[in-house]
Amino acid sequence: MKATSPELMSSIVAPARLLTVVQLIPALHSGGAERSALEIARALVQAGHRSVVISAGGRLVEQLQAEGSEHVHLDLGSKSLRTLGHLGTLRRLLRELQPDIVHARSRLPGWLGWWALKGMTPRPHFVTTVHGLNSPGRYSAILLRGERVIAVSQTMRDYALSHYPWLEPARVRVIPRGIDPGAFPYGHRPDEAWQRAFLAEYPALAGAPLLTLPARGTRLKGHRDAIELLADLKRRDIEARLLLLGVIEPGREAYLAELHELIRLRGVTSQVVLTPARNDIRDIYAISTLILQLSNKPESFGRTVVEALSLCRPVLGYAHGGVGELLAELYPAGRVPPGDRERLVERAAELLRVAPPISPLQSYRLVDMQLATLALYEEVAATA
Repeated sequence: MKATSPELMSSIVAPARLLTVVQLIPALHSGGAERSALEIARALVQAGHRSVVISAGGRLVEQLQAEGSEHVHLDLGSKSLRTLGHLGTLRRLLRELQPDIVHARSRLPGWLGWWALKGMTPRPHFVTTVHGLNSPGRYSAILLRGERVIAVSQTMRDYALSHYPWLEPARVRVIPRGIDPGAFPYGHRPDEAWQRAFLAEYPALAGAPLLTLPARGTRLKGHRDAIELLADLKRRDIEARLLLLGVIEPGREAYLAELHELIRLRGVTSQVVLTPARNDIRDIYAISTLILQLSNKPESFGRTVVEALSLCRPVLGYAHGGVGELLAELYPAGRVPPGDRERLVERAAELLRVAPPISPLQSYRLVDMQLATLALYEEVAATA
């Protein structure tokens, strides 16, 4: 069980009333939306509210329950006609729970929640979060139907308002995701035993500056760009190693084969390591010379950017979407035009030689996100 945050507890003002908040999410395996659901659930419990999450389950359920929230198993996220059959079950659950607020964090759960609330008296308040730059249209529009719409970045807010002209700006509230500086302490260095064990497991990463790209195994995350960058550095006689952290996932075998073939063709087989997701990401960041964020498609936020900078590790990334927004504010030296291979290798070489200093993080903290979200809940609950 995660310890109660002293920073959060010292900042919480006694709520005017205790609330029951139900969060709807497809599953609780991993990912930014899932982590945010847990972080808000934890804050609700610490503030004395009742927290319930409805999902298809996953490895994070144990943590959720250990931190004081309730979990109800219901598949709201499978894109199948069978999922619509859960609508009646969801409506019965909501009538039993009598929540003050239903918070939808994904599109299909959002639609099911919206339909389930129809005709309920009293009707719970409906809040949504938009956390992805999804293709605009009727299906995605459900996440703009909340009485309050939480956008995880200014980039996300601008995108929503530009594609949905009927959306009232006053309903959209920017609440950036945040990280716990205690979990990513400034200047952290892993102990010698961990470093020895890690390099014994991945000896190919020893002996040169380490570039780490933390991203799941999808084409959008820029793994090919990272491999090309390593090859370009090698052509300039700049020694480096590349860790593709989290790229190995079940069902991604064909993509992994493509990456291995590109690695072979570029002659960097002995300099690249591919791994599944790991729990020691803080220590891996800390021994990395550069953290890469090379998504080919703009993202709504860039949590890895904030995590790395919190540890005082330089970040090199494409200057678009939420990542570009964060780098412009927190580490301008790490920005590169999207897809500009020449500028990417030049900037990487510069940062490997001398990286500009990084100040301790003063924004994008987890406690800021938690307090802002709880304040929004209380604001919504106070309306008629």
